[in-house]
Amino acid sequence: MQDHAYLARQPLVDNQQKIIGYELLLRGDAKSANADDRLAAARVLANLLGNMGEGWQLGDKLAFIYAPASMLMEDLIELLPAKMTVLEIPGTTQPTPELLARCRDLRARGYRLALNDFDLSRENPPLFEVVNFVKLDVQKLKSDGHLEAHARALEKYPAKLIAKKVETQSEHGICKSLGFTYYQGYYFAHPETLKAKVIHPAYAVVLELLDKVRNNAEIKDIESSLKRDVALSFKLLRYINSVGFGLSCEIQSLRHALAILGYQQLYRWLTLLLVTAGEGSTSPALMRTAVTRGRLTELLGKDMLNSTERDNLFIVGVFSLLDAMLEMPMDEVLDKLSLPESVTDALLNRQGIYGPFLELAEACEEGDSAHIENLAFSLQMEPETINHAHLAALAWVEALGI
Repeated sequence: MQDHAYLARQPLVDNQQKIIGYELLLRGDAKSANADDRLAAARVLANLLGNMGEGWQLGDKLAFIYAPASMLMEDLIELLPAKMTVLEIPGTTQPTPELLARCRDLRARGYRLALNDFDLSRENPPLFEVVNFVKLDVQKLKSDGHLEAHARALEKYPAKLIAKKVETQSEHGICKSLGFTYYQGYYFAHPETLKAKVIHPAYAVVLELLDKVRNNAEIKDIESSLKRDVALSFKLLRYINSVGFGLSCEIQSLRHALAILGYQQLYRWLTLLLVTAGEGSTSPALMRTAVTRGRLTELLGKDMLNSTERDNLFIVGVFSLLDAMLEMPMDEVLDKLSLPESVTDALLNRQGIYGPFLELAEACEEGDSAHIENLAFSLQMEPETINHAHLAALAWVEALGI
């Protein structure tokens, strides 16, 4: 497990679909999923995060980390920063006096606790008094009124309810009506791609800008397009001047940006702008997932590709969710963009020079350990390199303030 463990994440969102945190876990040998291996993975993850120091800070986002009873009792837990760590206790845990005392001590130190997979048939009410969150598995409980029964049974306790494995809009609606506060599942990061009738006006402006920049249009023509939406102009300059970019001087205009950055780098930031242009029409969780994927894809290739190719990796990663954001098939999205064949090949087929890096970033999101391991082997990348890139991508997106 320790030699071949890869970081995976799942976002947790609130009722506005804004990300409030991530469940972080290590996936190892796909053939091994017993309790001892999960405990070993949790210890490796705690060491990994503890050794990164400030490098993995996620602002106000929470990090949900699997923590069985035996691990809760270890000093290792205290390597993790208390203000952002939620320790997930398995629902099968027996609430012994020693464990309850340790939970209260951890709460006093600033840690938050979650009970994962609570089942009405189990006797663990004492834990409900000390945990901040209770996670319920929607797929296990959605039939025969079990989900409602569990939600009602927890109403008298202070813990907030988290619905996990939410896969459809209907399931989300049911959980919301039952009083759930937070949600986790495939639905929020990968919504269904539909056939769009009209593209959001803000998206249309940025698509036009991207086309002009890709074709090295005159700066006055680029400025003319951008001035049609003052809010987008402001947002673009805010991103370029963010901590995530790391410039030593402040960019004050599009003309200044082009002089400092050049067309290729400006295109990169317009890519970011495209993802966030349709605020109000696109889920915040989906936007953040796209930007994180772009940064992770870029970081995975940083030691193998040149700077221009790394910019293309960022674009590939971000654009890989444009079909869901614009609600149209990917081939129709690409008809509206002027992109190199190597980029379109990665987006449509996951092939070419960029395809494997995008596939690896996607596999990290899904926690598909077998696929991650195969891709890592083909790219000759070590687990430690991938895991650090994953955490660095999360921190970078947080610094952008998206």
